[in-house]
Amino acid sequence: MNCSLSHRVLLSSAMEAQRDRLCLQSLWDFVTAKEPLIKSPFFPVLFSFTAYMAFCLPYIALDFLSIRLPDLRKYKIQPQNYPSIGMMVPCIIQSVYHHVVLIFPVTFLHWYWRPMNLPVIAPELPEVLLQVAVCLLLFDFEYFLWHLLHHKVPWLYKTFHKVHHKHVSTFALTTQYSSVWELLSLGFFAAINPLLLGCHPLTEMIFFLVNIGLSVEDHSGYDLPWSTHRLVPFGLYGGAPHHDLHHLKFKSNYAPYFTHWDKLFGTFMETGMVPFA
Repeated sequence: MNCSLSHRVLLSSAMEAQRDRLCLQSLWDFVTAKEPLIKSPFFPVLFSFTAYMAFCLPYIALDFLSIRLPDLRKYKIQPQNYPSIGMMVPCIIQSVYHHVVLIFPVTFLHWYWRPMNLPVIAPELPEVLLQVAVCLLLFDFEYFLWHLLHHKVPWLYKTFHKVHHKHVSTFALTTQYSSVWELLSLGFFAAINPLLLGCHPLTEMIFFLVNIGLSVEDHSGYDLPWSTHRLVPFGLYGGAPHHDLHHLKFKSNYAPYFTHWDKLFGTFMETGMVPFA
């Protein structure tokens, strides 16, 4: 009887694992069907820029609509400040320039030295969720230390990070408005963590999309009802108000996503403590 029970438990576990894998297998089959594109040296830069602009576009539309619609304006963190086309265009131009002149050569060298291997089998869903969460936590810690250092050392701030603080009131397109060194540093953190964890290529792609999506949301300038910081309980996640306050006051809230490092280092500031209007 015990053997029969153990067999049923093992069979049930195997079926659950199979369901978890099948959950993502169709998606992975769709991706691998585009293998020539995925393995192209142009794919990483196209994927990066397309994803970035796709996450920015809804907030760009919101910037134009909320000027005319009071019901949307109430979600603006700094309602007295709206980006103009003259502010947006330089951000787009710089992003295109960085992707063509900087990101493409780096990803081309990576493509040349370490060609992408596309396994047949998709990863299991729990594995993807766990590894994406770990990658986010690692990135959050790495960027917190980098960010804190580049604020505490005046030369580093003036030389490398000051350009990102050009806009005191953030909007989506300011996400990647930064120096070459900052872009390379954050790109390195984002790339190395999935590599260290041995992530499946699909997990890497999902992490990249989640990471850039959260980063754009952080810089969006909007506190929406479905914003991530409203979905994560216990104030563990800072979100757009947390990061917007950093751009406004400079000396607090250095972590990009979560709040625990700022609280531990005494650099956390509650968003309600400073009026935005």
